[in-house]
Amino acid sequence: MPVTVNKNLKPSIQETDSTITLANRLDHLLARLGINRSKHRVDPGLYAISQPTKDSPVFVTANYTLSFDALRTALSEIDAYILVLDTKGINVWCAAGKGTFSTDEMVRQIEQTSLKDIVLHRKLILPQLGATGIAANQVKKRVGFSIEYGPVRAMDLPRYLETRQATPEMRMVNFGLKDRLILIPVEVVSLIIPMLLASVIVYFLAGVIASASVIAAVLAGIVVFPIFLPWIPTCNFSTKGFITGWVVILPFSLLAFFNDSNIALWQRVALMIAYMLTFPTLTAFLTLNFTGSTTFTSKSGVKKEIFTYIPVMAWMFGIGIVLSISLTLMNLLGG
Repeated sequence: MPVTVNKNLKPSIQETDSTITLANRLDHLLARLGINRSKHRVDPGLYAISQPTKDSPVFVTANYTLSFDALRTALSEIDAYILVLDTKGINVWCAAGKGTFSTDEMVRQIEQTSLKDIVLHRKLILPQLGATGIAANQVKKRVGFSIEYGPVRAMDLPRYLETRQATPEMRMVNFGLKDRLILIPVEVVSLIIPMLLASVIVYFLAGVIASASVIAAVLAGIVVFPIFLPWIPTCNFSTKGFITGWVVILPFSLLAFFNDSNIALWQRVALMIAYMLTFPTLTAFLTLNFTGSTTFTSKSGVKKEIFTYIPVMAWMFGIGIVLSISLTLMNLLGG
């Protein structure tokens, strides 16, 4: 987004507006597809939108282009300042969890932009989803600014500013089908090449059914899972992932069972077991990618889940691979 500097503004203030250009839309598309994931960012610092005065509100956001553009679009008819923190191009919610939308970074930007000299008031309006990264009492103590949490969605800011009170609806974090579908392209683009390479390798090692199972397991984890997430039983992502994987892989394991009637029954049963151990584990592992982008998890809950289920996944996957290799060697040796 091109930025101009208004000569009437202090040198530390950049000027922006609410216009979304074709270049912005292209940037948004590439961000949604996960292309150049670390490049979708604006310069941190203080921005002026419309004609702010010393009494105008100051909003805080991340330097991820989608976060910044959502905020400036919502402020199209409002005179305001936007304080952009350096979150390394990560959105507010994720940056708060990763520690880049933080107290130290906010204090640094307040001091670096001389915000105290630009506005008379001492209040910052933060997005609600950034609350976990900021210690409001420390910000107040260190730089004298108090924190006010605005609504979840930037588009609700004009209504919020009328009363400075958020309705229960404004505080509600929704994660509907549309929100979940938006996440899918990023995962598909990032995994499509590894998925195809793995399926080709497995094709030459174990045949077409196993190769197709690789593709099915990956797509189950990055496409099927987010679509059906709310309706899959259990309360954690790992077991939801296992269930998704087992449902998707069951037809392939049955195909493997009936594919070669010349081998012993126990070997075909063992092959089914190998399929149901290996491929659903891959699905379950991939579902963990969504823990940081949904409203279904918490930071402590995700950490606990990872420590609990990653060892289980490792054992299941390892046993499935060893079983598959053993069956292949037996067939090659004529046993």
